[in-house]
Amino acid sequence: MIVRKMEEKDLDQVCQLEADTFSRPWRRKDFEDAIREKYYCFYVAAEDNIVLATAGLICSHDEADITNVAVLPAYRRRGIARSLLRQMLAEAKTNGIKAFTLEVRAGNLAAIQMYESLGFVREGLRKEFYDLPCEDAVIMWKR
Repeated sequence: MIVRKMEEKDLDQVCQLEADTFSRPWRRKDFEDAIREKYYCFYVAAEDNIVLATAGLICSHDEADITNVAVLPAYRRRGIARSLLRQMLAEAKTNGIKAFTLEVRAGNLAAIQMYESLGFVREGLRKEFYDLPCEDAVIMWKR
């Protein structure tokens, strides 16, 4: 498995993964725009030209918001997201990012545990942040 920056050739697979994972998926144009903007940085974990996972950063000065973390269902709970995020965070740090934040569904205990294993801490709650279904978001930071 390799972790690399998302490329245009990945968009079909990333959009399908996004649609299969989230109740409000990003559109293809959203990802096309993200690839072109300097404050976005999206990565994929791929093997044999198959995108297994994706995640992105939206950077602002020395902070970044982690977004769109998704793993193919058949590959979940294998450490792929952790590997992807470790590399993404390390590269962002070398580019001057000092703090990372994210929101995660309060009921997504597996993801919360993974983020905690990467050094993120719970710092807040956004009530009814998600819909389809309605759910609170846990706000996490790594500083």
